[in-house]
Amino acid sequence: MRKPPSVAAVIYRDYSLAEVRADSAIHIIGVVMAVAGSIALLAFMVDRTATGAYIATAIYLATLVLSISISAVYNVWPVSPVKLFLRRFDHSAIYLLIAGTYTPFIAKSGTWWLLATVWAIAVAGVLLKLLMPNRFDRLSIGLYLALGWSGVTAYHELAGTLSASILWLILIGGLVYSFGVIFHVVERLPFHNAIWHGFVLVAASIHYAAVCSAVV
Repeated sequence: MRKPPSVAAVIYRDYSLAEVRADSAIHIIGVVMAVAGSIALLAFMVDRTATGAYIATAIYLATLVLSISISAVYNVWPVSPVKLFLRRFDHSAIYLLIAGTYTPFIAKSGTWWLLATVWAIAVAGVLLKLLMPNRFDRLSIGLYLALGWSGVTAYHELAGTLSASILWLILIGGLVYSFGVIFHVVERLPFHNAIWHGFVLVAASIHYAAVCSAVV
């Protein structure tokens, strides 16, 4: 009787050494940029911004470093039960990054109902990924996108306190993230994982620039 495939075999496809190296290089660049950018921005903001703006930005930067770092560890780890365990935290961190990215902008606009909603959905998503791993993956992608674009509901409030250039940066970053999802789901494409994470790095950099413009 044929042995049924393991969960790992169903979830992961075989990546070539070149694909793994490309993905690893992108993650290393991402971690270095996230850590260096976080230190630089927080150091610059000391004694230059209000306490509330500083805390909101620190929350965003913490989720940025956490998300990219966990993704780096998860994606370079060989297929094993440990990798499956790390998968829970990698997917959970995406929710935190989305909510964290919104935090400085929403705090600046004072749209607290949106901030509470975004973080409530993010916490629910984290619990879903931690308690029911390897399930509802397609649904999760849709929830990521819906959460990411939820700021549209408060466009007028955000536009009242953020400049047009910042709003454009937020929009462009969101579009880059969304377009990159195509490469994430088309697993037959060579280097699809590295390309997807390349889009993530570019989008995160654009949103970092938006946060810098908003708080500095």
